[in-house]
This record gives sequence, C-alpha cells and structure tokens, in this order.
Amino acid sequence: MDQARMAADRGETPVGAVIVGADGKVLAKNGNRTRELSDPTAHAEIMTIREVCASLGSERLPGLDLYVTLEPCPMCAMAISSARIRRVYYGASDPKSGGIEQGPRIFSHKQCHHKPEVYGGINEAESGELLRDFFETRR
Repeated sequence: MDQARMAADRGETPVGAVIVGADGKVLAKNGNRTRELSDPTAHAEIMTIREVCASLGSERLPGLDLYVTLEPCPMCAMAISSARIRRVYYGASDPKSGGIEQGPRIFSHKQCHHKPEVYGGINEAESGELLRDFFETRR
C-alpha cells in the first residue's frame, strides 16, 4: 500500500507491488512509474520483476511471490508467467483492464507456459478506495 500511495503522490495511477522470497524477505518494491519514465511498460509489477531479475542475474524467479494492490493487466500477467513467479496476491479486481480474473485471463490460456497460484482480494477495500479517491480527484 505504501508503494501505491507513493505512486499517487507522483501523479501515477496508485498501484504498488512487492516481491518477496520464500523466507518472506522483501526483494524489491515499487509503484507505477509510467508517466515519470515516459514508459508505458513501467507498471509496478514490471518494475519489481526487473529489479529482482537484475539483482539475481536471472530472468526466472521461481519460488518468489508477488504482492500487488491491483489485479495485474495482461502485459503484467505475461511478465509474471515468463518470470515463473510462484504466487500472485492482489488487492482490488480490475474489471476494465485486469488480465487474470477479468478480461483475457492470461493464466487460463493453453499458450501460458507457467500458471502461478493466484489469490485475489488481499486488502481489497483499502486498495479499491485508494484508486477511487485518486480518480475522483482527477475527474
């Protein structure tokens, strides 16, 4: 949630992500940075995956878990699958742009090489409120 709040403070859509090891140690944390970096791929999930891959010197992250405040979009879902992340825990569902339990349901496709365990609804109310408040101030 802290990463999502910091993203909102930067004017970014308030989404935050954390990757933790099997021992529960935080390996990377970040929030959306698409506007800051002028990079449409700079979603919180992508940023954390990049950081951990670079620090471990591997494109695969088996045994690691991703926590994110919003259901990952299709792009992020594919990155999660490609990185072989073990589990995904997310907060609010995203009926408009989600890619796991909404929309294209990336992990359900037979073309998806790795299907992580998925747990939705983690801090759902708080995550959803942060997003609603953010967008209400911009409309």
